[in-house]
Amino acid sequence: MSKVVTMGEILLRLSTKDYRKFIQADEYEACFGGSEANVAVSLAMLGMESVYVTKVPDNPIGRCAISFLKKLNVDTSNVSYGGNRLGIYYMEKGSAVRPSNVVYDRAGSSISTAQPADFDFDRIFEGADWFHFSGITPALSEQAGDVTLEAVKAAKRNGLTVSCDLNYRNKLWTANEARQVMPQYMEYVDVLMGGREDARKMLGFTLSKENEDDTPNLEAYEKMFQEMVEQYHFKYVISSLRQSHTSSYHDFSGCIYDGKNFYAAKKYEISPMVDRVGGGDAFAAGIIFAILSGKETKDVIEFSVAASALKHTIPGDANLSTVEEIEHLMKGNGMGRVQR
Repeated sequence: MSKVVTMGEILLRLSTKDYRKFIQADEYEACFGGSEANVAVSLAMLGMESVYVTKVPDNPIGRCAISFLKKLNVDTSNVSYGGNRLGIYYMEKGSAVRPSNVVYDRAGSSISTAQPADFDFDRIFEGADWFHFSGITPALSEQAGDVTLEAVKAAKRNGLTVSCDLNYRNKLWTANEARQVMPQYMEYVDVLMGGREDARKMLGFTLSKENEDDTPNLEAYEKMFQEMVEQYHFKYVISSLRQSHTSSYHDFSGCIYDGKNFYAAKKYEISPMVDRVGGGDAFAAGIIFAILSGKETKDVIEFSVAASALKHTIPGDANLSTVEEIEHLMKGNGMGRVQR
């Protein structure tokens, strides 16, 4: 069984109920999430040995967050405890023509004040096959960026495959700030994930042409991926492909380039969508699982897209789908009939 280490910030998610706007809400539904934590949960659900690294406050809320991961079989033995608070994000779920809205309350969180000395990465990476991080962690603070850099260096030093999901968040930093920081990590990255806006805002790569009807221009994606591999020597470059018709109706697919071959996966029509948050993390986890399982490039993208499509039907941040459920959907069994 392969061992994957992920690192990032776990947050408390507070969501309005029944599609209410913040101004209407008098109660919130609570759960825990965060990009890399979601990937860790998804990988554990897929049967991988999943290790999550973070820093949380040594108080009941911090311990609740870690307990959530433990009950889903995520290894939390390398979590550092300290700092003053767990980050929070508030979620207002959109409907029809009204988009969803997120408000962050994560300044000064424990992981944003972490130092490289909080983690012994050489020990953490013993026996591991893969390390995954995202562009969200360096966006939190300069200290978190330093920790991330130490982690990717240690991962390469210990022979791990390193993946990065760019995950640009304009409520955390500007595109100019991101472009000043993110390129330094790319020399250590083997598998890069991110959408067209992530690539443009964080690394300066753009599609040569976009279709007027907002359908993906696959030739332009392939050309951009080739440019990215030429500059940074990635083994894989992967992007999700999303068309948003309304807040609750999306078309979802993805494409992949392995340095020789380019493939696009079949498209899923997701409507009504239960919860979009975590869809990209389910996609990332699917990629990691499929590559470590030895799947061919075409099957890597098909598996990850199917995994993400299923996540859109599950409330909360994390994808709780199994390999069997994902493969069932890949075979064309997406009619929603009761399984008896």
